[in-house]
Amino acid sequence: MSEPSHHVGGHHASGEVSRRYLVMALGLILGFIAAEVIVSVLARSLALLADAGHMLTDAGALAGSIWAMKLAGRPATPTWSYGLKRAEILSAAANGVTLLVVGTLVGAEAIRRLVHPDHVRGVPMLTVALIGVVVNVGATWALSRADRRSLNVKGAFRHVVTDLYAFIGTAVAALVIITTSWQRADPIASLVVVALCLQASWSLLKPSGHILLEGTPQTVDLDEVRRHIEELSEVLAVHDLHAWSLTSELPSLSAHIVVTDEALQDGGGGVVLDRLQHCLANHFDVEHSTFQLEAATHAQHEPGMHG
Repeated sequence: MSEPSHHVGGHHASGEVSRRYLVMALGLILGFIAAEVIVSVLARSLALLADAGHMLTDAGALAGSIWAMKLAGRPATPTWSYGLKRAEILSAAANGVTLLVVGTLVGAEAIRRLVHPDHVRGVPMLTVALIGVVVNVGATWALSRADRRSLNVKGAFRHVVTDLYAFIGTAVAALVIITTSWQRADPIASLVVVALCLQASWSLLKPSGHILLEGTPQTVDLDEVRRHIEELSEVLAVHDLHAWSLTSELPSLSAHIVVTDEALQDGGGGVVLDRLQHCLANHFDVEHSTFQLEAATHAQHEPGMHG
């Protein structure tokens, strides 16, 4: 017997507000990318081109995040019984892969330019970098007001913050070129961008992979959950205890609970379920839980039980 509990209420409202801030940040970034590409070609600056490529991934990350949030807001159907909430995790993973690819390509070109430096025009490079700092500060402010508990929104935020740091590094490289004519400052700044891309990529791929592979949420200690459940007077044993995350904001748990015969008499199972779900929601912030209550004699019918 089971009685799942679901998140209700504020999730959709929070998603709608977050989506508006993501659209605002996307508009700022798209308005800047075209100008930066043109200037990077004229200035022969790899650092600016690297920033433009990273900003393009920012735009893609934001657009993908907006689309994923729209999908995640769709109601459940017979085909998709949980809805499409996992779309946000897939978007975060895609953002991580994109950052990895961009970082690898820019890194290879930066190493080549370290060996054979090109002439870079420092003044237009500095001008665009400073404008980029302003644009990314605005985008960062917009995303900081979105709900960053979502891995999807967090991924978009990491993209933009990384690009902000990259522009600061590019501005420093431009100043070095203007004052010393040391051309290798440009590929060195590009390698800083690469390091930031790879770090941001890992910070997205690790948690999104953990969720997609049904890993136990970091906020849930299964041994502690088992101990709390077994402290209930009606509970004799716990098995097939599993915890996973449907999406970054929705940890879930299921278990088979062996209870006393008295607990299942006269409708007492409902009381046990209430106590179990109250325990999980208060101690572990798990509100989506499913339990199967079993009499002790039922154990012989589950030879494959584990956990």
